Amino acid sequence: MDEVEVVAAHKQRVTLRVGDVFLKVDADPAHAEVEVRAMAMAPVPTPVVLWQEPPVLAIAAVPGTALGVLGEPSAASPAVWAAVGACIRRLHDAPLPPWPGRSLDDLRAGLDRECAWLLAGSVLPADVVRRNRDIAEAALRPWEPAFIHGDLQITHVFVDGDEVTGVIDWSEAAPGDPMLDLAVLTLGHEERLEDLLVGYGTGADRDVVRAWWSWRSLVAVRWLIEHGFDPDAPGCELDVLRARMREP
Repeated sequence: MDEVEVVAAHKQRVTLRVGDVFLKVDADPAHAEVEVRAMAMAPVPTPVVLWQEPPVLAIAAVPGTALGVLGEPSAASPAVWAAVGACIRRLHDAPLPPWPGRSLDDLRAGLDRECAWLLAGSVLPADVVRRNRDIAEAALRPWEPAFIHGDLQITHVFVDGDEVTGVIDWSEAAPGDPMLDLAVLTLGHEERLEDLLVGYGTGADRDVVRAWWSWRSLVAVRWLIEHGFDPDAPGCELDVLRARMREP
């Protein structure tokens, strides 16, 4: 009998691993529904769905290793990052999923709400919050929607050699701004953006990607704290926000 490994556990979701099977227990069954539908539609490698019995989704492990982790340098070569960029481009060029994504008004309202919370609690100096809020504004513009992953963290992309072997955790997939995926993947790994874009190709707006770095970090802090994570760990969200103060 394999040991049961707790991969992630917080108030919204628990993910367990038993051998080559992952069991995802989610408080909101709609997340699993989106995940299953998105993986079936995405033209990129995704985990095999073994079975689904709400609130549990069972999926097979994907081969390879994660592209990296937030807070540590990625050991992947520029060629691997370029391969990931090409994979993301295939997703963004695919037909849109039929369910709605988040609206621009919703994204702006969420940003305003989280900035107010950061200021009220003195989580960061006010000038850091305001500087990043100003930078994030560049992301909050109309965009041509694409099929996006929506939570494309570096730990959600698996590679083996120069090949992308799997992209996991699709519960946030929806029509949205493709620059958000590029930003989330390179959050804390800003120096790898150009490698990623070698494979992604034309059409990326670097200023908008940078704006999404600020937006993502600002809106994530409260959730991370409330679910037992540390956004102030080296190289993580608070460091990303502070780094913007060193830019012209």
